[in-house]
Amino acid sequence: MEDEKIRIVTRDNKVVTLKNLFEEKERLRKKQSNLSFEKKIRALIVLQRIAHSWGEEKDLMVWKL
Repeated sequence: MEDEKIRIVTRDNKVVTLKNLFEEKERLRKKQSNLSFEKKIRALIVLQRIAHSWGEEKDLMVWKL
């Protein structure tokens, strides 16, 4: 099946093609690569907090700054 024919429904019920999805993913990846190291670490800490509260796994470590 061709990528242009594949449609994906997002969380907000927006319909995108597979090609558009990968283009947006690449654009976001490039944008994130330009973040400073400090901002990347802060984003990691936010993800650690989400994982800690979501999974209710108490053995997960959340870094402190």
